[in-house]
Amino acid sequence: MTIRLAKKQDIPQIMQLVSKVVPLMQAAGNFQWGNDYPNPEVFTADITINQLWVAELEEQIVGVSAITTDQDPEYADAGWNINDKAIVTHRLAVNPDCQGMGIAKALMMQAEVVAKSSDITILRVDTNSENKATQALFPKLGYQFSGEISLAKRPGLRFFCYEKLL
Repeated sequence: MTIRLAKKQDIPQIMQLVSKVVPLMQAAGNFQWGNDYPNPEVFTADITINQLWVAELEEQIVGVSAITTDQDPEYADAGWNINDKAIVTHRLAVNPDCQGMGIAKALMMQAEVVAKSSDITILRVDTNSENKATQALFPKLGYQFSGEISLAKRPGLRFFCYEKLL
């Protein structure tokens, strides 16, 4: 498996991955993503500022993750000081055909690499309250549950926040 920065020409494969993930998320009651989000424009913006990473197996994109410093204002509701510099993982997805292969873990470990190279010691992530897979994964990677929030950009949904200190 290779973890690398995404390129604009990766967007069709990334959107293909998203089109496989969204129906499974929604079938499980997780409506964090839909037809409107994430979209090619969001991924293009991530790529433009070098914050979108992909996992590749045999030249196929099997995972994606935005590794950013973007913190939603509502993160303060989890008890976090959003003025503290942190690496935040967003838009984490793995091809359903490749789950259980350590792809999400590898992308989350890339967030640590980015944090260390930027001298940032705080890692943060949020996930939909219905996303049981990430709720199981994050504690295994050393993340601590910090609280539950709502996000203005995804009304009606609840999100669990996790933090790891390096």
